[in-house]
Amino acid sequence: MFKSIIPIFLILLCLNTCKETPKNEPMENPDVTFYYTEAYRPQFHFSPEEKWMNDPNGLVYHKGIYHLFYQYYPDDIVWGPMHWGHATSKDMIHWEHKTVALFPDENGYIFSGSAVVGKNNTSGFGTVENPPLVAIFTYHDMEGEKAGRTDYQTQGIAYSLDNGDSWTKFDGNPVIKNEGMRDFRDPKVFWNEIKNNWTMLLVAGDHLQIWQSDNLKDWNKVSEFGKDKGAHGGVWECPDMFKLNIEGTATEKWVLLISINPGAPNGGSGTQYFVGDFDGTTFTTDQEDAKWVDWGRDNYAGVTYNNVPDNERIFIGWMSNWQYARDTPTEVWRSANTIPRNLSLHENNGTLELYSYPISNFDEIVEQANPKRPVLLAPAQKSQLPLKYGNQSEIRFHLEALGSKWIFSNSQGDSLVISLDSSEKVLSLDRSKSGKVDFNPEFVLGQQHMPVPNLPTDAIEVRMLLDKSSLEIFLNKGQYVMTNQIFPNADYTQLTLENTSDTEQKIDRLSESKVMRIWD
Repeated sequence: MFKSIIPIFLILLCLNTCKETPKNEPMENPDVTFYYTEAYRPQFHFSPEEKWMNDPNGLVYHKGIYHLFYQYYPDDIVWGPMHWGHATSKDMIHWEHKTVALFPDENGYIFSGSAVVGKNNTSGFGTVENPPLVAIFTYHDMEGEKAGRTDYQTQGIAYSLDNGDSWTKFDGNPVIKNEGMRDFRDPKVFWNEIKNNWTMLLVAGDHLQIWQSDNLKDWNKVSEFGKDKGAHGGVWECPDMFKLNIEGTATEKWVLLISINPGAPNGGSGTQYFVGDFDGTTFTTDQEDAKWVDWGRDNYAGVTYNNVPDNERIFIGWMSNWQYARDTPTEVWRSANTIPRNLSLHENNGTLELYSYPISNFDEIVEQANPKRPVLLAPAQKSQLPLKYGNQSEIRFHLEALGSKWIFSNSQGDSLVISLDSSEKVLSLDRSKSGKVDFNPEFVLGQQHMPVPNLPTDAIEVRMLLDKSSLEIFLNKGQYVMTNQIFPNADYTQLTLENTSDTEQKIDRLSESKVMRIWD
């Protein structure tokens, strides 16, 4: 009998090892009294329960569920061997933590990538009735890199037949080998309706490569883009491409996102975009200069969801910057994501601009307050708004397009200063005295500046989302956006609005609303 048990055991063991081994389960029955209440813990932004997180990966919608995968190191709060963490949501606001989806293996760490619903079961991993989820990712062979090889990054795939609960890696990995290209990574895959095939965007150092496949397994490179376009102050990363209508028209354009590190306009990490055309094989644009998705220092590696109903284009970014990401003053976890944002394309004064604005579901957790009466400020006059909800607030107001300052402060002497220069058409942010800033000297290297050339000349709509360790600023429904981490020594308790122009200024519809916790 013992002899007969051994073969059965070996068969079961073999079958089990075809799938990723469960590890790092979400916390069971956490104490809600202390859950997500640590210093600087975001209350309405996604962050992992514990340990290190960076790039969002594999954003895909399937069977009523939004999947969020992310670069994750489950053993420390600093970067290490990369896994894919996993969370799910029905509204992209409230999240359920899942077990780690993908683990390093003999091919390397699991770097960034994307996920698709396997249309028509072209991969053969599932059935037409039950198409698989397929994850496409970069393998990073750390030993190969240490040995001085240049082919240490390759592309692999894995699939799930139970809507992401478990994953099986393709036994033919890697599906794209490396012929000696450093920084060959971050595949974004989508279904190409022009060619009726799968199209992959893959960055290769300082440019983009476009690959295509009929089955997600066999790939051919068809074009390149970007060696002479955009910003090139650092390595290109985390590409994405999608089609948008210019608002108010039937004209369609393609938008290409490329993250770059370093080389962002305010230092370190940032995400540029290009508006152009895609013929199914090649992306082209007349755009010469870099345009930026977000002018703050803490929105990087952002990508958009595949397979979203109504073709909405929803973006999530990593709310940090590689200049200081490893040093931010948190102890249990490190890093958070931006609020999910709807992307839209608008034409202003002959210029195409990409807007990003919080998804409408976010409004469901905002306890709307009644706006205060309009205030008229004489030159140099100030108006104070006590912040009843501190760093768990949404602040809104309208003001005339004149010079002004918006200052967040608290009893500890911390101050976060935002300045609008109407003559230069620039919004600036100074976080040098915003709280804890001494954990890394690059956190406060000068003021940040955001050009706002196409702001209207009359009224500007301002919306700010203030969480425990971040501030997101949206001007004019997301026409201009600035995202930054902050680490005040106590919640901000006051917002001061100051007229810095030489004429009277009207401030209207000023309100502070409480944003509810998403972790209860």
